[in-house]
Amino acid sequence: MSMRELPPLAAVRVFEAAARRLSFTQAAEELGMTQAAVSYQIKVLEERLGAPLFLRRPRAVELTPAGHLLAPAASEALDSLAAAFSAARENLGGILSISVLPTFAAHWLAPRIGEFQMAQPDIAVRITASRRLIEFGRDNFDLSIRSGDGNWPGTRAHWLTGVDFTPMFSPKLAERLGAPKSPEDLLKYPLIDPGDEWWQIWFAGHGIAYDPPSQPDSRMGDQHLAARAAIGGQGLAILTPGFYTMEVENGLLLQSFETVAESRSYWLCYPESRRNVPKIRAFRDWILGALDTAPAPPDVKG
Repeated sequence: MSMRELPPLAAVRVFEAAARRLSFTQAAEELGMTQAAVSYQIKVLEERLGAPLFLRRPRAVELTPAGHLLAPAASEALDSLAAAFSAARENLGGILSISVLPTFAAHWLAPRIGEFQMAQPDIAVRITASRRLIEFGRDNFDLSIRSGDGNWPGTRAHWLTGVDFTPMFSPKLAERLGAPKSPEDLLKYPLIDPGDEWWQIWFAGHGIAYDPPSQPDSRMGDQHLAARAAIGGQGLAILTPGFYTMEVENGLLLQSFETVAESRSYWLCYPESRRNVPKIRAFRDWILGALDTAPAPPDVKG
């Protein structure tokens, strides 16, 4: 078997970042290198190839035909190598790292993750609650739970549940101000995060004109923080009832009106190249079983 004729891996890594971002400066920032080092590695690759890979413009760079040919192959090769290395390393450690939206993490996943860990005692789960859209292959996560339409390039997305919402409030508020009798009544009550687009969608769904306040409002930032404020009696919060069944059962929150749904849903996501990694497959099977509330849209391969 003949030896493979391969370019230097360091140069390929630099080229892939520069081609993806079309910027030597941004590639240098991503890789923690100087711009001069990036230019040098690109030159090494171009000399090895015998042709330029970029057209240097005054404030930008463009891929040449040769660059366009190599860029997708370089990205695919590095993604496959990263996935294989990560799988080999993490399968040994048995750590499953998940990035989860804060409300989903606090009110659905955290109370149930013990069920998964009992079923899979060899897998240690690490949950990071974040609203940031992670980039697989560059962020150190195996899975993420996102909200959106399920279309993310290079990602397999499994539908988990839809996003619906309705005003919820505490008995404390009802005792102080009286419980609202109709959707129109809510306009007379203090609303938590009144500028939240969910309020506009919910009122519109009930045929009610709603003008959010023009003055700056105090934003909670995450649904579970708004829920805490509602439980404290500060006002009505626009919440997803499915996340607060325990609070309703314990008499901390009340729901008087029907929900309204939006186009986004919650999705379980992971790189398409890692769909058969055992720990990912185990978590996928568990959470889809736990959220078996079909009918659901088909899975999406981005």
